Amino acid sequence: MTPAILTARKHNLDFFVHDYEHDLSAESFGMEASEKLGIDPKQVFKTLVVVDSDGKLYVAILPVSHSLSLKKCAKAMGVKKVSMAAPKQVEASTGYVLGGVSPLGQKKRLPTVIDSTAKGFATIYVSAGKRGLEIELSSQDLANILDAKFANILS
Repeated sequence: MTPAILTARKHNLDFFVHDYEHDLSAESFGMEASEKLGIDPKQVFKTLVVVDSDGKLYVAILPVSHSLSLKKCAKAMGVKKVSMAAPKQVEASTGYVLGGVSPLGQKKRLPTVIDSTAKGFATIYVSAGKRGLEIELSSQDLANILDAKFANILS
């Protein structure tokens, strides 16, 4: 049981957990999830951590089929500029290993933005806290729990 699943249960969310055999040689964890679960990659969302010039961390949730626009992400967060956080920073702040970073159940809740395309699906898939495990839930439920905002953050 991962912190992500425990968080979803604690908040009485409607969710489903999907698991698959993770391939250690997979180049993209999100695309692997999409392929192995037979889900449109636009409906599978990755969780990225960015940092501003003051060292403050933020979370960006976007489809695995797209890249993050750092400029749009910074604007959505109300800061001048962001860059990708270092892997050690990500793991230390979230409590998850890369490829298994879930937006749910992180050690410390960070300001979060979800790409607005998420609203176009009844449910989206995000990491459930480890490689080979996805949680399916409503993007609005996810936003409510995380106190996240929706914005266009795709490049």
